Amino acid sequence: MLVSWFNDTPRKDNSFSEKLYFCFKAVNMNRKVAVARLSIASNSLLIILKLGVGLISGSVSIISEAIHSLMDLLAAVIAFFSVRISDRPADSKHPYGHGKFENISGVVEAILIFVAAFWIIWEAVKKLIDPEPVGSIWIGVVVMAVSALINIVVSRKLYRVARETDSVALEADALHLKTDVYTSFGVAIGLALIWITGYHFLDPVVAILVALLILKESYQLFRKTYGPLLDTALPEEDVRTIEGSIRMLCQGKIDFHDLRTRKAGNYRYVDFHLNVPRDMTVKEAHDLCDQIEQRIKKLFDFTEVTIHVEYI
Repeated sequence: MLVSWFNDTPRKDNSFSEKLYFCFKAVNMNRKVAVARLSIASNSLLIILKLGVGLISGSVSIISEAIHSLMDLLAAVIAFFSVRISDRPADSKHPYGHGKFENISGVVEAILIFVAAFWIIWEAVKKLIDPEPVGSIWIGVVVMAVSALINIVVSRKLYRVARETDSVALEADALHLKTDVYTSFGVAIGLALIWITGYHFLDPVVAILVALLILKESYQLFRKTYGPLLDTALPEEDVRTIEGSIRMLCQGKIDFHDLRTRKAGNYRYVDFHLNVPRDMTVKEAHDLCDQIEQRIKKLFDFTEVTIHVEYI
């Protein structure tokens, strides 16, 4: 892959490969920022539509969806700024880069969703205790259906760019919108049932179901984004792949130990100790380390590999 080739190529100041590398990163960055802007624009439009119809109809389920979209907007804004910061190169104050800014943004988003879900439940319970009829139901059904369709398109774009750039912030934003698709369709169905049956208590019931789905979303997002802040190891499958790639180049008395992995944003970090025989020259050991490093970087883009050589 192109990124892997860049990772594997030794870069010198002002070299052609370095210029290509940073051009590629700039294009990657522009894609991430562009799709984050699209998310901000779409969520802003949906908040206006949902809040307007919710206030006109008095539907707590539509208002809860407006709040959900507000959380999506906050998430999109946080994602926008985090992707701009996370791709900055390492500096003297951040020698390991700025990748964890994406994880911090994900944790903040999860907390915001959690708070919003409890607020929705609180309002829905009050509506159950003191029920009010819902008006202009058909408008609510149309707005919820349109909202779901818009979020399907935007979330797919976010997921695609998130997968291609391994962006935690964009993936979190896409998860928000994916859940919004389900909740919007759920509210639309609930309003349609109220329209058909005349049972207005279904409105707060649907709002509570929406809130429960949002709570599940916040929990999943929190687990995914909080782990890297504690330097949690890479997934077991990735670790096994890394171990296998190292063993392929370890022959005879060559072995390794103390493999450690972690992730910050879309950057992976791998370090371990490599045991080599005493009769191996420094150049031979260095060349072997280069081969191992290149093999790992071909498997995982944006990976930093540190190898400590020990003579046995």
